Amino acid sequence: CFHRKEKKSHGSSAFERLKRSPSVVFFQVPSVPLEILEEIFHNLPYDQVIRRCRLVCKQWREVSDSESLWRERCRRERLLPRDVTRTPDDWREYYVLCRKRRNLLKNPRAEHNFRYWQIVSNGGDRWTIEDPKVPHPNEKVQKNFVTSFEMCLKSQDIDLKREGYNASFMDWYQPPIRISDWYAARHDCACEYKIKVELLNEKKKCLQKFEPEMIRFEQWSNQQWHQMSHIFTNYGPGVRYVRFVHGGKDGQYWKGWYGVRVTDSCVEVCPEVE
Repeated sequence: CFHRKEKKSHGSSAFERLKRSPSVVFFQVPSVPLEILEEIFHNLPYDQVIRRCRLVCKQWREVSDSESLWRERCRRERLLPRDVTRTPDDWREYYVLCRKRRNLLKNPRAEHNFRYWQIVSNGGDRWTIEDPKVPHPNEKVQKNFVTSFEMCLKSQDIDLKREGYNASFMDWYQPPIRISDWYAARHDCACEYKIKVELLNEKKKCLQKFEPEMIRFEQWSNQQWHQMSHIFTNYGPGVRYVRFVHGGKDGQYWKGWYGVRVTDSCVEVCPEVE
């Protein structure tokens, strides 16, 4: 790898004079053993290794692209697959997805009222928020959204590029997109639960969707929480947004808030191997 420190010059003749000037320093970065270079990379932020280090020279690029580097980073940071018999096809992709993995939905537990959510339908006495009737499996959940006696739906669009998943990454790797939602009925009133999740292109046209049949609870059902989940895979190029829509209503047209409860919704981009 070569680096040159020089004064600003104009024209080839000026450059020739500059090369002979004692103020110009030419030097060569000494070759570093690969194992030492790899150890240095282990102590740098992963995005700098990918975006900067690999551009320095051929040797640095080979190390930054090596399987051993990313496999070892996964081991040191305890990001190895749960099933040790299954190994990632691309350790760098697996590592990056593990580090970026998080819930892309904002305010999924009603902690900030309806902030970040778009109300699609607000029937009956409209959406409201309350404390859970029974404890949620996730002890962090202390609030839930509640529907009324006519259809209540709310939605949230996720811009994947804004969340750090650029177009080329999504098109090339097509990583799994996992969705999850928790819902519950009241014991004294029938209710209905609805969910639809769409993968959208740049123009927000639907490329693939998950829309199961409406789930109905009869009166005097238990109030336990139920989880709905789905994983999108092999969805093809072009996915730029995820649209999450859910809600429902009560089944007996009772004034107030006797419809389905929803909370702790989640959309995340996952590694290929869990």
